[in-house]
Amino acid sequence: MSKFQETISFIRDYYGTNDFIPLHEPRFVGNEKKYVSDTIDSTFVSSVGAYVDKFENMMQNITATSKAVAVVNGTSGIQVALRLVGVKQGDEVLTQALTFVATANAIAYNAAKPVFIDVDRDTMGLSAQALKNFLEEYGDLREDGCYNKKTGNKIAACLPMHTFGFPVRIDEIVEICSQWKIPVVEDAAESLGSEFNGKPTGSFGEVGVFSFNGNKIVTCGGGGVIVSNNIKLGEKAKYLTTTAKKPHPYEYYHDELGYNYRMPNLNAALACAQLENLNMFLEKKRELAGEYANFFKNTNIKFRQEMPDTKANYWLMAVELDNREERDFFLKTTNNSQVMTRPIWQLMFKLPMYKDCYRDDQKNAKFLEERIVNIPSSVTKLTP
Repeated sequence: MSKFQETISFIRDYYGTNDFIPLHEPRFVGNEKKYVSDTIDSTFVSSVGAYVDKFENMMQNITATSKAVAVVNGTSGIQVALRLVGVKQGDEVLTQALTFVATANAIAYNAAKPVFIDVDRDTMGLSAQALKNFLEEYGDLREDGCYNKKTGNKIAACLPMHTFGFPVRIDEIVEICSQWKIPVVEDAAESLGSEFNGKPTGSFGEVGVFSFNGNKIVTCGGGGVIVSNNIKLGEKAKYLTTTAKKPHPYEYYHDELGYNYRMPNLNAALACAQLENLNMFLEKKRELAGEYANFFKNTNIKFRQEMPDTKANYWLMAVELDNREERDFFLKTTNNSQVMTRPIWQLMFKLPMYKDCYRDDQKNAKFLEERIVNIPSSVTKLTP
C-alpha cells in the first residue's frame, strides 16, 4: 500500500467512517440550541441583544484585550481595523501574498494598495527579516510616519496573518514596525486560541481581528470580532460598525461614513455557546495533531507543527510534500477517495486584481505554495 493510501486509511480509522470526510466541519455539543432559542424568545435577533454583549466580554477575556467589537465577518473587521489605524486612499499596507484573499481584499476596500512581503517557511506567515529588508531598502521615515521612497506613498499599516493558526514572529514584526512608525493590524482570523510567548494572538498589534466563519475552530455561521487594548480605538470600531450613528433617544444623525457591520444577536448566541467549549476544542485539536505527527514521523511527508515559544490552535492541519507533482498527486488521490484535502492558497499576486502590486522575491511563499496541503482537521471524540 502506498503512503498516500496509508494516509487515507489512517484518517478513515481516526474518524471511524468510510463515508465522505470533510476538511473541517463544526461541532455543536453545548448550549447552541438553547441560546439561539433564548434569542428568538427575546425578539432581539438583530445587532442589539444580551448575547452580543456577552460575546464581546468573552472575547475580551479570551484575547486578553481591553475592548472587543462583534462584527458580521472577519473581512469587514479587517477593513474597519485598517481604517482605525489611519489607512487612507492611496496608502500602502505591507502584508503577505500567501494568505486567503480576504486579507488583500480588506486593504483594497480602503482604496489602499497591498505590498506583498515574503513569509517564513517555518511559520508560513509574514517574515520579520523580509519586512526589515524591505523597509531598509524602501522606507523613508518622516515626522508623520513611514513612506515608500520609490512610490512616494505612505506605508500606513502592516497586516501579518497567522496562517492556519500558527503564530508568526509577531514580537519581531511589532518591534520593527514600531521603529518605522507603522501600526500593526493582526489578521488573527484563523488563530483563536493560539499564543505567542504565552500571550494570545490578536493582542500584539494596535488592533486584531478574528473570524467565526462556518469552517473556523469556533463558529457562529458567520461573524468576526475586532479586539484592541486601545479603548478609544475599540469605541471607534463600535461606532463605525454601527453606521456611525450619534447616540440619541430617537433622532437619526450620522456624522461620517460608517458601516452596517454589527453581528446579529442570533449569531452571537451561537458564538457564546461555542466559546464555552473552546478549551475542549483546542485540547482535541492537539490530540489529533499528535496522532498525525506520530503517523507521519517516519515518512517523507512533513507534518507541520507549532514553533518553539508558540501554542498553535491547529485550526487546519497541514502537511508538506516534496514538490508540486507529489502535492498534486496527493490531492488527487485523497479527494478521489472522498477524503477532502485542499492546497494552500494561490499567491495573491497571481490573481488578476493584485498582479501589479509590488512584491519581493517571494522565494519562501513560492516554495510553500507548491508543497502545502491541508488535511481533515475536524475535532471528534467530544464529550457533550
